[in-house]
Amino acid sequence: MKVIQQLKAAGLNQAALKYSELLKVATLKKHSYGEFVSALAEEEIEYRRFKKETIFLQLAKFPVIKTFEGLDFSFNLTLEKKAVEELKKLRFIKQAENVILLGPPGVGKTHIAIALGVEAVKNGCQAYFTTVDEIVARVITTKDENFLKRLHRYIQPHLLIIDEMGYTPLEKEQANILFKLVTKRYERGSIIITSNKSITQWGEYLGDEVLASAMLDRLLHHSYVINIKGKSYRLKGRLKAK
Repeated sequence: MKVIQQLKAAGLNQAALKYSELLKVATLKKHSYGEFVSALAEEEIEYRRFKKETIFLQLAKFPVIKTFEGLDFSFNLTLEKKAVEELKKLRFIKQAENVILLGPPGVGKTHIAIALGVEAVKNGCQAYFTTVDEIVARVITTKDENFLKRLHRYIQPHLLIIDEMGYTPLEKEQANILFKLVTKRYERGSIIITSNKSITQWGEYLGDEVLASAMLDRLLHHSYVINIKGKSYRLKGRLKAK
């Protein structure tokens, strides 16, 4: 059919695929030409949105997919639902603000971080999930000309998620890399950091109080800080069994 060939030539492959099916529906329901064309366009738009979301989810490198539907606020009453609901609106990404999630292991920090990342991807944003260990391992190089190129993957996304910050003290070169990354993203792109260390302990973690102060100055200038306390979600099933 000529119309289908024309749609394919225009790069509207999904519209071409659905043309005959939608034409039958339009004929049966006596839709106007405008309604038929609108349905055809909507089919193409929805397919492209789905394809983009699928690609962005793959590129984000989430270890698992987490959503807010799976977050149990009743289990941990210190987790402010109002604050999380505000973050779900993703205004912090539009304004290049940061989110710092603090608390002991198992209280839902990573869950919230990934859920925000998934929400961002669904809204057309690029996200990337990583850890401090991964960043320093990939970026450290003896070739200065490769430094910015290696750092680029962490600068480019709208949202960068750095998980598990604070477990292993950093060496001077590693701390400098983290500082340069934060500086490059300052007021340009959002960062979500999860950490088991309180902010007052970051100087010890980075091995340099001055560097920690400078990095925190950039991170906290535009940020949401959520301190989560309480019981571990990971032990939830075991506690119930007992």
